[in-house]
Amino acid sequence: MHRLFVAIRPPAPIRQLLLAAMGGISGARWQSEAQLHLTLRFIGEVDRHRAGDVHAALGGVYHAPFPLALNGIGHFERRGFPDAVWAGVTPHEQVKALHNKVDAALLRVGVPPDERAFLPHITIGRLKRNAGPIGNLLEEAGGLSSPPFTVDSFALFESDLTHEAAVYSVVERYSLG
Repeated sequence: MHRLFVAIRPPAPIRQLLLAAMGGISGARWQSEAQLHLTLRFIGEVDRHRAGDVHAALGGVYHAPFPLALNGIGHFERRGFPDAVWAGVTPHEQVKALHNKVDAALLRVGVPPDERAFLPHITIGRLKRNAGPIGNLLEEAGGLSSPPFTVDSFALFESDLTHEAAVYSVVERYSLG
């Protein structure tokens, strides 16, 4: 079985900005440089045959390259407790359009749609329930921003869950334009 997701990998200077914004929350598990990505679509566990179908379907996605920039820091909650810290991106329109095209391609090969709302972001840290307060990070790095960078590709990733952390491998990269 293969645990797959589709994502945009930001360029190295953007990843360095994200790494520099991490810190200041006790008990947080910060993402490594190799883990930084913007998920377009989580697929989950699929067999080898379905993985081949997914690869073929994604190869047919057409979308023009587009600019994107980092824009602020926020967090998700689970049961009233902060669960993850993320960096926002702007503008959302082109990322959402690409997400919708990826969703449509996956639906054509039998991958059911994701029912969750899509909020473009890059997860930078995961929080344990007893993690320290996050307010200082949000105040200090809340103004996180970057110059625009061009999104000219997306990738199919495989996720291997280990005891330490998830390890992501690029299965295939798809050029935009």
